[in-house]
Amino acid sequence: MGTTRQDLESNFRPLQIYEQVEEKIKEEIRTGRFAAESRLPSERELAALYGVGRPAVREAIGALQNEGLVVTKRNSGTYVSSAASERLLNDDGNHGAQNAEPDFSPTGTLETRFILEPAIARRAAARGKRDRLAEQYLAEMETIQDIDNPEQRALWNNSDRMFHRQLAVMTGDALLVKIADEVAKTMDQPLWKRLKDDGIFDPLRIRLYASEHRLIYESIVSGDADAAGFYVEQHIKRVRRDIAPK
Repeated sequence: MGTTRQDLESNFRPLQIYEQVEEKIKEEIRTGRFAAESRLPSERELAALYGVGRPAVREAIGALQNEGLVVTKRNSGTYVSSAASERLLNDDGNHGAQNAEPDFSPTGTLETRFILEPAIARRAAARGKRDRLAEQYLAEMETIQDIDNPEQRALWNNSDRMFHRQLAVMTGDALLVKIADEVAKTMDQPLWKRLKDDGIFDPLRIRLYASEHRLIYESIVSGDADAAGFYVEQHIKRVRRDIAPK
């Protein structure tokens, strides 16, 4: 049974920028230009080589890390894994894996959040009501002491994304909650968590983030819409600097 035009149209989609960079690096590994266990060029060098911004390169490297094709060593660089060529050979014959839905670009997620979340915070502040779940997520984030501990890191990632989703619940608007649900899903994807874990690994940074969340929440429940919107904007800008520096 042949492939129909409808099948082709449903399977076609433009690649995100990070996916294009990822494919270029994979091709360099296949051809041997980036040999096994060799150090990749720096993010700046790769960005210049492919004519893209550093965030796209960082996302591509994060995706390659998740696939086991490269390994990043803090303060040293990113290296091609010893089994990268074999993995790529196996993946090339696995059409199911190739057709898997890709993760959304974390940079794109942050741009969307920067548009939506300040408005959500202002809307929630118009009601000025406390929220039990939001307070629970805040309390959980404030307990984190060792971000290198896998259980505490998982708790942090879940509490963080669910806190931001709960801000939409605090607006009382069902459509905003539905939109926030979709954003929260992107913050649970492997690529988002990879970049976040790599960029936010300092316990002092975690405490700063928890304090920023507390400022957002207290501004909302006190009914200060301008402060709530401002603190959300500043928080997202900080996240963007930490996980997707230009």
